[in-house]
Amino acid sequence: MNTAEEIKVWDPLVRIFHWGLAAAFFTAYLTEDDILTLHTYAGYTALGLVAFRLAWGFVGPRHARFSDFVKRPAEVFAYLKAALTLRAERHIGHNPAGGAMVVALLVSVALTAASGIATLGATEFTGPLAPYLGGVGHDIAEVLEELHEFFANFTLLLVAAHLAGVALASWAHRENLPRAMVTGRKKIHLEE
Repeated sequence: MNTAEEIKVWDPLVRIFHWGLAAAFFTAYLTEDDILTLHTYAGYTALGLVAFRLAWGFVGPRHARFSDFVKRPAEVFAYLKAALTLRAERHIGHNPAGGAMVVALLVSVALTAASGIATLGATEFTGPLAPYLGGVGHDIAEVLEELHEFFANFTLLLVAAHLAGVALASWAHRENLPRAMVTGRKKIHLEE
């Protein structure tokens, strides 16, 4: 719907990144050790998407830029406090907590993928780090695998917190945020 009451917020590349990263992460998470090739390609895809999003955060349109939504910790905590009392200010782009979650998810997915590539090199003797980690021994390989599992599970925890935040903000502001991430559009003003 393209009406005067709506504004374009999320560009197509941000939306493709968002849903693509969700698909890549969950594909990798659900295949784990069962389908290593699919797991590996999903991990590489997630890392490539994170690299794209980092670049797009500097050169993309207004609401895609980190300068638009990355706030100081004090602002994030103030927003969270207001959100818990249902008094948080509505934002057209990411709110301060959402901006912090974007950063946390990007870092966590990148660490999950990097530790996965290291694990692949140390345990399967393949991938870009195999020449450096192929002979590290069982103990180090096991530590890398534990790190990979930790970051994957931590990312899943962040996803759950992200979904809870989206649900809370959607309810508090009476708007459908998942719809906005599909259409790219949000209402300019909400009806009181």
